Amino acid sequence: MSILGNRVVRKEDPKLLTTGGTYVDDLPLAGAGFVTYVRSTMAHARIVELDVEEARLAPGVLGVFTGADIAADLGTVPFDMVVLNQQMVRPWMATDVVRYVGEPVAMIVTEERYQGEDAAETVFVEYDPLPPLVDPEVALTGELLLFPDAGTNTAFQISGGTPDADFGECEVVVRQRTRNQRVAPCPLEVRAAAARWTADGRLEHWASSQGSHSVRDTLAAVYGLEKSQVRVVTPDVGGGFGAKGSSYPEEFLLGWAAQRLGRPIKWTETRSESMLNLGHGRGQVQDLEIGGTRDGRILVYRLRVVQEAGAYPRMGALLPFMTRAMLTGVYDIPTAEIVTTSVVTNTTPTVAYRGAGRPEAAAAIERAVDLFAAEIGIDPAEVRRRNAIAPDRFPFSTPIGTTYDSGAYEAALDKALAAAGYDDLRKEQQRRREAGDTRQLGIGLSLYVEITGGGPSEEFAAITVRPDGTVLARTGTSPHGQGHDTSWAMLISDRLGVPIDDIEVVHGDTDVVPQGGVTGGSRSLQVGGVAMHQAAGEVVERATQVAADLLEAAIDDVVLDTDAARFHVAGTPAIGRSWAEVAAAVDAEAGLAV
Repeated sequence: MSILGNRVVRKEDPKLLTTGGTYVDDLPLAGAGFVTYVRSTMAHARIVELDVEEARLAPGVLGVFTGADIAADLGTVPFDMVVLNQQMVRPWMATDVVRYVGEPVAMIVTEERYQGEDAAETVFVEYDPLPPLVDPEVALTGELLLFPDAGTNTAFQISGGTPDADFGECEVVVRQRTRNQRVAPCPLEVRAAAARWTADGRLEHWASSQGSHSVRDTLAAVYGLEKSQVRVVTPDVGGGFGAKGSSYPEEFLLGWAAQRLGRPIKWTETRSESMLNLGHGRGQVQDLEIGGTRDGRILVYRLRVVQEAGAYPRMGALLPFMTRAMLTGVYDIPTAEIVTTSVVTNTTPTVAYRGAGRPEAAAAIERAVDLFAAEIGIDPAEVRRRNAIAPDRFPFSTPIGTTYDSGAYEAALDKALAAAGYDDLRKEQQRRREAGDTRQLGIGLSLYVEITGGGPSEEFAAITVRPDGTVLARTGTSPHGQGHDTSWAMLISDRLGVPIDDIEVVHGDTDVVPQGGVTGGSRSLQVGGVAMHQAAGEVVERATQVAADLLEAAIDDVVLDTDAARFHVAGTPAIGRSWAEVAAAVDAEAGLAV
């Protein structure tokens, strides 16, 4: 059974803990060639010469390709963020200028993986170094341009709130510069992909991705195909954290190489490559100002952000939009302002990562509240209590225009303080300070609220009850450790009464699931789970109609006993029909589907 006492045992775990998952690198693709990328060793330089002739002659080499070879066939990389500066488009591989350490400059395909590493050592690249630009604040000045034709390093700007917010009425104003440093996501499974062409001209692509459908759509655009001509499969995925929310040039090029060489192609990056090339997260320089009264009331808050976009702007350049939305956190601050600028630098491009812009906002406002509390000499917990949005203020709109539907922040704070024994901790902290103890005690506080679900969106869900009474559920969400198989099975079991072990959840194959979204932004349960819950309800409605016919009763008189997973006439449980009987009555082979 999947339920032990009040605990539900995850359906995914037995395989993961015994035989293990099946990841892209585990796929048995007969005759596959292996890709190795030659990468830039310089952050910023002109490519004077790229000599790959010796690599072409190395043992096991099937092909060596440069950016010029690929551009002739595929043009430029599709720019996935149309609101960003369109003059900062990334090439498939660098041809004239490299803009960060690790940027691909050549692709080598070999019979065996180790041969690619050897062949890459023979590639000669002569660089003419250019001044590296790694400080976002220097990038802001425009004194050195990464894309001279663009005439700026600015990829995106956004602001909100009260322009030039006035601190004139404040008795106390505190200012500080903080840095929300860039981080590497480091999922256990690095990036990996594989591709092959079928005899009928379809492209089959396997990806370690947070969503198969967005990969399919981009591949179709890259290769000029209909979506139906592309199949994308995401098998087990060993973590993503946002960085695998969209794919990368190294992955999309596999189809090109497979077509060129007439065989399947596989690629799995090394951990070192992943650290340099899987999109980084965070990367904000924050100048904060907070002001208010000496009795602890916050009146004004301002945040100026310089966001690192990295060498080529992607999702990370847009994330200040989410920082803006969550600017004031859980606090009732009458006046607030944010001004953000995203700039390119000679570093790894930034993408979404664990909260994506929202934790950056929380870090800033919580730090600001602590600084304000320290300046006025009031306990930081009390300052938070005095400024938290009151329960009777909802729905509440912040100065930025974000609307909160509900909240009980002061109550949540009090529960947390009580659970932690906050008063005793403060006493112990004071005792150690007065005693000059070599081991001091730090106490951190934070109140947090965020947007989840990603705003209005939809997700695919379909359920089939098979003639044997088991259930097949297809979902557009694609997990990478979240436990969707278990969660979706629980939702379905609750509505249908079918045991969790009899419910199969299928995802991550565009031939089986026609559409779906990316698993990210805390949207899967709220959007995908709701869709599955609704689909289960539709199955029950359809099955009730069928059961009524089988029982020769009025549909309004038929009920589903979820404890027994049987339909019967209300008040007459002895005579009923099981899910298997109902499904078989609809179609003896296909069952009942919605």
